[in-house]
Amino acid sequence: MLVTVVSLTAIFSAGTFFGAAVYISVAQHPATLAAGAGVGGRFSPPMYRRAAPMQIFLALAGTLSGALVWVLTGSTVWLSETLFLVSVIPITLLAIKPINDLLLDSSHDPDSSDTRNLLCRWGPRHAARSVVSGIAFVLYLYASIGA
Repeated sequence: MLVTVVSLTAIFSAGTFFGAAVYISVAQHPATLAAGAGVGGRFSPPMYRRAAPMQIFLALAGTLSGALVWVLTGSTVWLSETLFLVSVIPITLLAIKPINDLLLDSSHDPDSSDTRNLLCRWGPRHAARSVVSGIAFVLYLYASIGA
């Protein structure tokens, strides 16, 4: 029973993280760019303040619960998928956060030409995080069927 609850927590967390990441990559970010750099520069700070806590929680919940299933079952499949999911954390900290920090800086002018460049650099980095979280989610589903 404990393994079932913890594995469902891992699957739910990874799936929700993946779903939100894909939405941002295929809908929200392109729409933000289409609306113009000034809109994107103004939209990013409030969006980030709302999205970051959820993303942090989901990444940690999915990683910790996946690791717990691995410990409880000894399944290397659960270990591998947990490593994929935890990798979204360094991707975020090393590739995405530096751009977020510039966009969130109170001295940053959202109407500057630099804003569009930052937003264009941000998109592919976020897409990579979407792919990695998708791999983790699919692996969690695969492990849950007993493979």
